[in-house]
Amino acid sequence: MEEEKWEVADVASGMINANIVAGRLKAEGIPVKLQYEAVGVIYGLTLNGLGEVRIMVPSRYLERARDVLAESYEEDDIVTDS
Repeated sequence: MEEEKWEVADVASGMINANIVAGRLKAEGIPVKLQYEAVGVIYGLTLNGLGEVRIMVPSRYLERARDVLAESYEEDDIVTDS
């Protein structure tokens, strides 16, 4: 069985931002892996590429992931219970 190829859908600065992007993709049913240098996460650095997190998706989801991330929302688009 051939291993599935994963590609970079986006690059985030730091784990917090990466988890937000990953959550948005997962909510759309897109599998996600985060790829990063450990030292950036350990020390919380976001300098010269340290702290950079690559959001990876399977190749077959790449176009859909980029479409999802290209969508923007206005405050009026957000539905609340109030």
